[in-house]
Amino acid sequence: MILQCSHIDKAFLADNILSDVSFHINEGEKAAIVGSNGCGKSTLLKIIMGEYEADRGEVIIAKDTTVGYLAQNQEYDSGRTILEEMQDAKPEVHALEKEIAKISGQMDGASGEELANLIRRFDSLSERFRALNGYAYQSELVGVLKGLGFSEEDFKKSVETLSGGEKTRVQLAKMLLAEPDLIILDEPTNHLDMSAIHWLENYLSAYRKAVLIVAHDRYFLDKIVGKVIELRQAHATVYQGNYSSYQEKRQLLIESQRKAYLNQQEQIRHQEEVIKKLKQFNREKSIKRAESREKQLEKMERIEKPVEEDTEMKLYFHPRYQSGKDVLSVSHLSKSFDDNILFRDISFDVKRGEHVAVIGDNGTGKTTLLKILNELLPMDEGTFTLGTNVDIGYYDQEHHVLHMEKTLFEEIQDAWPDMTNTRIRNTLAAFLFTEDDVFKRIGDLSGGERGRVSLAKLMLSDANFLILDEPTNHLDIDSKAILEEAVNHFEGTVLYVSHDRYFINATAHRILDLTHHTLLDYIGNYDYYLEKKEDMEAAGISRMQEQPDQTKRSDSGAAGATGDGKEGRLSWQEQKEEQKAARKLAKELENTEKEIERLEEENKKMDEELVKPEVATNSVKLQELSAKREENETRLSELLERWEELSS
Repeated sequence: MILQCSHIDKAFLADNILSDVSFHINEGEKAAIVGSNGCGKSTLLKIIMGEYEADRGEVIIAKDTTVGYLAQNQEYDSGRTILEEMQDAKPEVHALEKEIAKISGQMDGASGEELANLIRRFDSLSERFRALNGYAYQSELVGVLKGLGFSEEDFKKSVETLSGGEKTRVQLAKMLLAEPDLIILDEPTNHLDMSAIHWLENYLSAYRKAVLIVAHDRYFLDKIVGKVIELRQAHATVYQGNYSSYQEKRQLLIESQRKAYLNQQEQIRHQEEVIKKLKQFNREKSIKRAESREKQLEKMERIEKPVEEDTEMKLYFHPRYQSGKDVLSVSHLSKSFDDNILFRDISFDVKRGEHVAVIGDNGTGKTTLLKILNELLPMDEGTFTLGTNVDIGYYDQEHHVLHMEKTLFEEIQDAWPDMTNTRIRNTLAAFLFTEDDVFKRIGDLSGGERGRVSLAKLMLSDANFLILDEPTNHLDIDSKAILEEAVNHFEGTVLYVSHDRYFINATAHRILDLTHHTLLDYIGNYDYYLEKKEDMEAAGISRMQEQPDQTKRSDSGAAGATGDGKEGRLSWQEQKEEQKAARKLAKELENTEKEIERLEEENKKMDEELVKPEVATNSVKLQELSAKREENETRLSELLERWEELSS
């Protein structure tokens, strides 16, 4: 056992956040803490890390355990570059590297006993350096930074010039390289695009040490954790299994608790009726029997009534009228900002009833595409056409549809002046704004609260074509599930941008992948997209030929690149060339690995030679072996860098 939390209590003023919270994490175990916004997840992590003091209970971390902790936002000043900052991840490796280089230089001018001492010191340091995997450290460093979305051009950037999200990614990379015994992450996916999330997912899945995560990304949790600690109403319940398993078990537990409570209430009611009847008989024997039953009833251990939480928003979408079959047609659309090309010559159609997700890495132009369709930004080239009777409802992740100076009540009242005060209050209550909350200014709300107001306005719009930009941002897990259900039951059409893969998997009929300035069209949900994407990558194909008739899509697995231009499709010959290039890279990768193995084996033999007495006293032989070994190390460093490039 690496971490144990026992009977933790924590309150802020009269607000009881945590009550008798207990759980443990074993070595190598991966666990998640889940719960609604404000339930105390981050507070619990801060208690574990000693930033907050618990009112009661204790946190025990096993002796000599190294802990890495990533808070949600990293605000720190550093005049160093990203690459320089990363050197602190393994300070011993960095120090050894400097010391080895220093001794290597001293050996050039030494002889006799001095040289022998330097060689022994060199060998000792080299052995420790090898044990810490120092020779692969630079490759690991580059791999982690690239995996988390940094390019090599970024490595020279000063940390103090980075955004908050970029600083968080630097700290995450630094922690992963340090390889602590226990990694604690608070919303690690908040500042990552889908490629980086997928990379982190694979990294943590393969990580052999313990991990404790707070996250709202359900797909991420499903892939990584084997234990879920749920915080609800200040208490903790531990479930074995991943997130999906937790959901199933939690539902069964709730139903079991409710059934046990109702059964006991029925027993109590029955006993009370019997007692009442016995007393009505008004006989000595019957009264004694009634008193005996009353004593039994008093001794009964009562099951607490399961609390019906009024913490779930009520969301449903009903279109005012039905649109035509053709909802949206986009033709040869292009958009750039100065020299930054977002997309070029893209075309696609959306039919009535489809749920289409637009995905892609940060900066590819997903939000820009939605803004163009809502006429908030001009296009450079191309056209788009809305079908008959199409009425758009737009959810803007930046909430520009809201007026920051208005109160919640005014926001709804001004948009729907015919609504009664009672209906406005009822609508806001459905989104968890009650009593005096309705008079709060929009500008004073949190991101999650603004999201709920935007969803309330979207629901009231009665639109038949919903265009949503990151609708799950700032929503807790329960609210995301409610939004999923509302989208799945919607009888209209949905086009949305999201990085929430669980949400996409649950709601999308079709996926448009915005990549390399064009769109790839996948007919299926996120799991289907991953399967077909991997098939394409395995075949060495990065883009597929456009289907000649987009209205004849099938679910057979072919992904079609949209757009008629040369950029959007590859000829058969070009595909063959790409496959040939992929095979060439694979062969080079194989040869590079063999060369690395050969040089490491050669170094091992030289190390064995260096410790032999007859060699230790032969300065010429020593210098010859040391020079050869240094040459090998230089070559190994080059090969490892090339291996990293080929692998990625």
